[in-house]
Amino acid sequence: MTERKIALVTGGSRGIGLACALELAKAGCDIIINDICDAEKAKPALDEIKACGANAYFYSFDVSNDEAVKENVDKMIAEHGRIDILLNNAGITKDGLFLRMDMEQWERVIKINLTSAYCVTHAVIKYMMKARQGSIINMSSVVGLHGNPGQANYSASKAGLVGLTKTLAKEFGSRNIRVNAVCPGFIQTAMTAELGNIDEYLKAIPMRRLGTPEDIAKVVKFLALDTDYVTGQAIEVAGGLII
Repeated sequence: MTERKIALVTGGSRGIGLACALELAKAGCDIIINDICDAEKAKPALDEIKACGANAYFYSFDVSNDEAVKENVDKMIAEHGRIDILLNNAGITKDGLFLRMDMEQWERVIKINLTSAYCVTHAVIKYMMKARQGSIINMSSVVGLHGNPGQANYSASKAGLVGLTKTLAKEFGSRNIRVNAVCPGFIQTAMTAELGNIDEYLKAIPMRRLGTPEDIAKVVKFLALDTDYVTGQAIEVAGGLII
């Protein structure tokens, strides 16, 4: 019997993170989800994952706090043996035009979206190196590749993830550790629900629909499980938004 792989999904209790966790669970992985909510709020997500036939575990900590990350990742390894797949998905927005953007808006988004990926990857990758295998996926965005007015902080954080992805792919490819990024466009989540006039955005999308979290999850599953020779890529999943 093949041993089940273990995937760690940050920000995994809802939205795109949960959709990715469910897709990986259906494909035969056991899932560790992280979020900053308490265990009671994470219970529905854990129940959904378990309903897919997977084991599901929850760890609550701030992924941008390096010490908390190290402590919890070491605990995960002690309790579950390894982490085969890491999805750095945790992220926030604090939008505003650049001239009106204050330092708190800038630093908070960079910390949660980019620094967290450094913290979690830095803690996990040493165990992947020992195992001489692993797949790391960073959740970037099309705005990290192409920019977007009113999102200087968010765009910079997501662009940083692309640069991090490509560098780590070069540094760790010889250890059989693959590092890729997924760049969603407009996806149906609580975040895009706040955008307002969706019809205007649809006009710019050749496929004339918003993406779903499941659209993103399928690409994550492909990168995590279905290929052994793709690394250093930033894959846009945006319905042709930018061609």
